[in-house]
Amino acid sequence: MLSASLLQQIQHIQLKAGHLATNALAGEYSSVFKGSGMEFEKVREYAHGDDVRTIDWNVTARMNDPFVKVYREERELTLMLLVDVSASMNFGTTGRFKQEIAAELAAVLAFLASKNNDKVGLLVFSDHVERYLPPKKGRAHIWQIIRTVLDHESAGTGTRMAEVSQFLAGVCKRKTLCFCLSDFFGTEWQRPLQAIRNRHDLVCVPVYDPWEQEVLPAGILALEDAETQQPLWLDTSHAGSRSQYAQVGAAHAASLQKHFRKNKTDFFFLSTQDSVVRPLVRLMQERERRAKGGGR
Repeated sequence: MLSASLLQQIQHIQLKAGHLATNALAGEYSSVFKGSGMEFEKVREYAHGDDVRTIDWNVTARMNDPFVKVYREERELTLMLLVDVSASMNFGTTGRFKQEIAAELAAVLAFLASKNNDKVGLLVFSDHVERYLPPKKGRAHIWQIIRTVLDHESAGTGTRMAEVSQFLAGVCKRKTLCFCLSDFFGTEWQRPLQAIRNRHDLVCVPVYDPWEQEVLPAGILALEDAETQQPLWLDTSHAGSRSQYAQVGAAHAASLQKHFRKNKTDFFFLSTQDSVVRPLVRLMQERERRAKGGGR
């Protein structure tokens, strides 16, 4: 049974995401995120004007007449949302937790996919795959996706991307558009992400709270690492302590950017205090520029 506050939160995100997923934005989505390309359909006899490069030489040899391969464009796309629900995602200082901003972006992406008549699936994970919703269409399915991201009570605290990569390989046999929404706190995420990138169209979205990168003076704070439960005392009145804390956050962000750029993985950072649409639009504009020959 959903609580009244959670039900209201789901309804708010659904209405907001539906509003943000305008026809103009949906048009950009469909132009830069495409299906798996050309699918073989059948062979037929060669006709004058056919491209000789499409001749099926095996069939031609058997039939003693030229035959060509016929392809059809595969327009339908499958969008898979990979959402981190580990303990560190349940944090926020701006009025929204990281898990909430992830749910909002997931909802916007799901609505955009729906407008393009694409299927959407969801995989929530921590140190293991916690829940999987197979790709489907329809507003009821979008509602379930939002509810799952917001309402899911994680059984794990840490983050292990290897589990995600292995599970995805079993359920997504064809090339899929994957958005991975996570703070990427944890170990051994580089190799699993690259394995996903090698098989699918992967977009990584590091989700963060401003406080994780810059802490304001607030005296001595008792902190705890959400994923390891290790305690930490931080004297925020001391400039050196604040600087050291900021350096850890900056190093994490730099490590992510270095990996994504080295492996040609699309990405954008998403803050709990910002709009989910602006960085998404910038990503789509960048992909469109590359498609037109502008390079990465």
